Amino acid sequence: MTDTPAPSAARLQAALTAIREGGLAAQVSTSPSVLEAHSHGEAMEAACLPGAVVFARRTEDVATVLRACHANAVPLVAFGAGTSVEGHVTPAEHAISLDLAEMTAIVEMNAEDLDCRVQAGLTRQALNARIRDTGLFFPVDPGGEATLGGMCATRASGTAAVRYGTMKENVLGLTVVLATGEVIRTGGRVRKSSTGYDLTSLFIGSEGTLGIITEVQLRLHGRPETLSAAVCQFADLNDAVQTAIEIIQCGIPISRVELLDDVQMAASIRYSKLEGYQDLTTLFFEFGGAPASVQEQVAATEAIALSNNGLAFAWADTAEERTRLWKARHDAFWAAKAIEPTARVISTDCIVPISKLGELVAGVREDIAASGLRVPLLGHVGDGNFHSLIITDDTPEGHARALELDRRIVHRALALGGSCSGEHGVGMGKLEFLETEHGAGTLAVMRALRRTMDPLNILNPGKLLPPGPVYQG
Repeated sequence: MTDTPAPSAARLQAALTAIREGGLAAQVSTSPSVLEAHSHGEAMEAACLPGAVVFARRTEDVATVLRACHANAVPLVAFGAGTSVEGHVTPAEHAISLDLAEMTAIVEMNAEDLDCRVQAGLTRQALNARIRDTGLFFPVDPGGEATLGGMCATRASGTAAVRYGTMKENVLGLTVVLATGEVIRTGGRVRKSSTGYDLTSLFIGSEGTLGIITEVQLRLHGRPETLSAAVCQFADLNDAVQTAIEIIQCGIPISRVELLDDVQMAASIRYSKLEGYQDLTTLFFEFGGAPASVQEQVAATEAIALSNNGLAFAWADTAEERTRLWKARHDAFWAAKAIEPTARVISTDCIVPISKLGELVAGVREDIAASGLRVPLLGHVGDGNFHSLIITDDTPEGHARALELDRRIVHRALALGGSCSGEHGVGMGKLEFLETEHGAGTLAVMRALRRTMDPLNILNPGKLLPPGPVYQG
C-alpha cells in the first residue's frame, strides 16, 4: 500500500518548523506585505504569493533551508533584487521564497590577482563603490539594480559585454547549495584549468533550477586610464545599425555601443532632460584605454559613422556628462513608461549574429507597425542583442497583443540563427521557444540533468525547461 503524500500546506509547515528549529526563526516571515513583495519580479506573468519568506545571511542558512525543503518536498525559489523580467522569481504555490539580499559581504579581495569573492546578494553597483580605491572594477552592467548571484543565475550581460564579455566570462568559481542542502565549490581563482567538468559554467544561467548560488568568485578589471563618450544621431535606423556592425567587424575595441531608436530617444529626451538632441535614432559610444588608444578608437568609429550618414558627433569629455548620458540609457525603461503612465511596459529581448542584425531590426519594425502598438527599440547592438519595450494596455487583451508581437519578434530572431534571449533568460516567459531553439534531443539531456540534480523538482519548478507544447512560428 502506497502512503498518500501530505498536502502541500502541511508539508510547508513541517519545513518551516525544521527551519525555525535549525536556528532561523527570526529570519522567517509570513507577513502579508513581505509575501506580496516576493510574489513577483518585473515580469508580465501573474504573481503568486509564497507560503513564507526566509532571509538568508550566510551559506549555512541556505543549506538549512534546503535540507528542510528537500526532506518535506517543498518548492523553493531564490530571490535577490526582484528585477527579473521573465518570471524567474515568481514562486510556486506553498513555496518558500529564499531572500539572499542580506548576503552582501566581500568575502575576500585579491587586488594583485584581479579577483574577489563576494556573497550572492551584493549588487554590482555596491561592489564597484566598495573597491573603487583599488583601481579595479567589475564591468558586467545589466542596467538594473541586480544582485551578482541573480546575474550569475540568468547569465546576465549588458552595455559593456561587447568589450568585457558576459557573466560567463567573468566568473571564476561559485559556492552552490544543492537541492539536498549539500554545499559544493566549483572552479577556483586560477584563470584556466583542464581538470574535471566545468561545473561553474553549468550553474551560470541555470536560473536556480540546479542549485542556489551563495558566493561568487569574480574576475576584476583595471579601470581604464582614459574614458571618453560620444553620441551620433542618424536620420535612418538602418544606417545606425550598419555603423554598429562595421565597428565590430573592423575589430575596434570599443567599450560600449548602444542604440536607441527614434521613439526611445524622444522618450529619453523628455524623461532624462537630454537637451540638444533630436528625436532621431542614436548611438551612444564609450571608449576606454590609454590616451593614444582612445584617440585611435574615436577616429576610426567617427569615420565609420560618417560614412553611414551619421550626423556630427557630440562629445562627452567630462565625467559628469558621461554619467548623464549613461544614466539616460539605463533609465530607458522608465522613460518608455512615462510615454503612457497608465499602460504596461513589457521588456523583451532577442539576439542574432551581428551580420543579421539589420535584417532583424527591419523586420521587427514591420511587425511593430502591423501590431498598432508603440514599441521603443534599444539595445547592445555591438553583440547583436536588442530590446523591445512593448507599451500596451494593462489588461488581459493588452497582454495578449504584446505576447503575440513578442512571439513574432522571437520567431524572426530564431529564423536568422539567433536566440530567444540574449540576457533576460527564460524563466516562464520564454519557455515555449526552447524546443524550437535547441531541439528535442538537447532538451531531453537538460531535463535528465535537472532530474539528477533535483529529483524532487523543488528548485524553482516550472522555470527554464518547457514541460509541454512549443511555439512553431
